[in-house]
This record gives sequence, C-alpha cells and structure tokens, in this order.
Amino acid sequence: MSLFLDLDGTLLDLIDEPEQVIADAALRALLARLARRLDGRLAIVSGRSIVQIDEIVGPVAHEVAVSGSHGSEHRWRGVTAQPVRPAELDEAFERFRDFADAHAGVLIEDKSYGVALHYRKAPALEEDALSLARALAETLNLHLQPGKMMTELRLPGGDKGKAVRTLMARPPMAGTLPVFVGDDETDEAAFIAARELGGAGILVGEREATAALYGLADPTAVRAWLDSLAA
Repeated sequence: MSLFLDLDGTLLDLIDEPEQVIADAALRALLARLARRLDGRLAIVSGRSIVQIDEIVGPVAHEVAVSGSHGSEHRWRGVTAQPVRPAELDEAFERFRDFADAHAGVLIEDKSYGVALHYRKAPALEEDALSLARALAETLNLHLQPGKMMTELRLPGGDKGKAVRTLMARPPMAGTLPVFVGDDETDEAAFIAARELGGAGILVGEREATAALYGLADPTAVRAWLDSLAA
C-alpha cells in the first residue's frame, strides 16, 4: 500500500485562521513513525504550497513525498519540480485583497500557485465571494477551485488526482495500491485516481456524493487509524 494524506480537514481540524494551522508534536511524531513503517510510500498531498506544508508539518515533511498546490508542485527525495507562477495570480491577489479590505471577516491566503479567499468568519458574503472568483477565473484564465467556506483561484492543469498518478509512477510506490485520505471536493480527483489504480479513497466527514469507498468521522478518527497502521 501507498498512503496519501490531505492536511486541512483530514489530519488537522479546519479553523477560522488558516495561517495559524500548525501540526502538534503528536501528529509530527505519528507521521515520522508512518514514514518509517511505509518506507517511501507515504505522501502528503494538499492544496497548500510546499512552503506552507513545510511550515505546518515541520522537518518530517522532508521524510515523505510532498505534492502541493493541488498537484502543481512536487518534492520527492530532495528533488523538487515546480512550474513558473503566472502573473495573473498577482492580479487575482490584488482583487481579492480589495474585496477583503472592504468586508470584515474575509481573509486572503496567498500560495505559491494559487490565491484563496476565506469567508468562514463572514458566511453571508459567500455568494459575493464566489461571484468575484468566477469572474476573475474567466477573465484571467485561472482555475476556480471550490472549498469549505473558501474559494481559490489557481494555476490550471493540476489536481490531486494528477498528484497521485505522478507519485504512483515512481518506485517504491509503483505497483502498490494507493489509498488517499481527504475531506472535501478537492480530494475527489484523488479518490478517482486511487480507485482507477486499484486502491481506494477514504472520505473524512460526510458528503452526499463521493468516489471514496470508505469513511472516517473526523481528524481524530484519522489519527487513530493511522496510529494502528504505524504500530
């Protein structure tokens, strides 16, 4: 088995301030034990950038495969593959910042290959935020990525399914069965990729329609299951 783990909402609870998310010592130790147990067949796959993943997870992020920015960038045993950041993302950031400055409770998250608008603290602004993001996606030729109480504009052409396929093509993952654990719509492409490669997806939480075959209730349940795997 090769194991692929999302971060936010999967290993870590969602919070109002995404920049304040940090892995606790117990999670870091658990990931280190899993890395040793799976011997090169553990990956973190997130919409966060690799820079953000390193900040959140700490040194253990360099002991596993990492795919960030929805499959747009990868790091595998010290080798990093990253595209050029398009100038359109800078324009999207400025437009999102104008919106956030005008509306209390709205937060911006600037990533290496995306920019996100969080309205978890201002849910009444959801439709206005989504309308702005849809318009910018069309005019700037960026990919519109929905999320939980947020919307993101990112580099086109990547998704978490692509991340799974990219990593599964390389040893020691090649020829094994992939299992992807994730919690939201951005993880569906990875669930599909895992199934097509003979493995399965595990949905954290609930959603009416999903390609995942199995489920876990919340990040606490995810950690308990991972602890059993690392034993």
